[in-house]
Amino acid sequence: MHTQSTPPVATDEVSIKELFLKIKEWVAYFKTQWQILVFVGVLSASVSFLYAYLQKPIYTATLSFALDDEKSSGGGIVGALGLANSLGFDLGSGSVSGAFSGANLLELMKSRSLVEKTLLQPITVKGKTISLATYYMKMTEMNKDMGKTFFLTSDLFPPLANRSTFSLQQDSLLGIMYHQIVGKNGLLSVAQKDKKISILSIDVKSKDELFSKNFAEKLAIVVSTFYIETKSKKAKLNYEILQKQTDSIRNELNMAISGMAEANDLTYNLNPALNRLRTPSARKQIDVQANTAILTQLVSNLEMAKVGLRKETPLIQIIDTPILPLPKEKISKMKITIGGGFLGFFIYIIFLVLRKLMRDWML
Repeated sequence: MHTQSTPPVATDEVSIKELFLKIKEWVAYFKTQWQILVFVGVLSASVSFLYAYLQKPIYTATLSFALDDEKSSGGGIVGALGLANSLGFDLGSGSVSGAFSGANLLELMKSRSLVEKTLLQPITVKGKTISLATYYMKMTEMNKDMGKTFFLTSDLFPPLANRSTFSLQQDSLLGIMYHQIVGKNGLLSVAQKDKKISILSIDVKSKDELFSKNFAEKLAIVVSTFYIETKSKKAKLNYEILQKQTDSIRNELNMAISGMAEANDLTYNLNPALNRLRTPSARKQIDVQANTAILTQLVSNLEMAKVGLRKETPLIQIIDTPILPLPKEKISKMKITIGGGFLGFFIYIIFLVLRKLMRDWML
């Protein structure tokens, strides 16, 4: 027996109708909340504007300098590598400056010892000489934030203080400052503009124009001094030893000359038969001749040591220094106000949607 099947029910029209009814329901729901939505949007925009208004601008101090190390330049090696690079062969930069090359020097500039030494450098503010650490504490209001924990005083970090005599309290505060300056999202950033050239840049960003400028300049001085002293330490030591030896032999020669003159005075018009009495004069003459020969050699070696010391001492040339007024970055009030208003508006819409869905589910 053949049964005729009934045609399928057209559910598409029903689904579309339900969709429109659902949209209409949501629109009606949001219409009842429009006043609150507008209020939330205006409130969020106002709070965002107030936040942008109260934010202090960020001042950026940029200092760049070049390192000219004759010894580390590589001489003919650099020339050969430069020729190879010009022919299309990349054999590296040819810099053989050792422990202070490239990334190593950048890390040295962010080392705790040099940053803390920079913080202890003196600056003059309103006619008063204080350390950068003291100025930083006032700038960041560490006295207020940590006054309950530490008994802070204005002379806790006097300029050029001896770091080895600091107390545990001073060590802790310097450690906090170091991490705020060098840590993630810190105030200090250092970079090498190009790996093939020895030009380094120091950027210091803070909410105080004077601190940014002074910290960048003082850090460059501290790092330069440490770099030069370390690179030329051995040559300087050899030079100082030769200088002491030269001064000592010169004194001996002067004494020998004086002694020979005295001996000659004593033997003036002496009877030729009494040659034994001329012995002291002859000995002094030998001393003069020996010391003269030694002094001549030492002076020659000393001049060579001077040349070597100049060759070992790298030249640090400041290229750009921060000049007031510094460039500043400030949050755009318009962008923050519009963005904050829309953000608050959409967050409240999501809240309303979730609340309605929860109510429908509970029914």
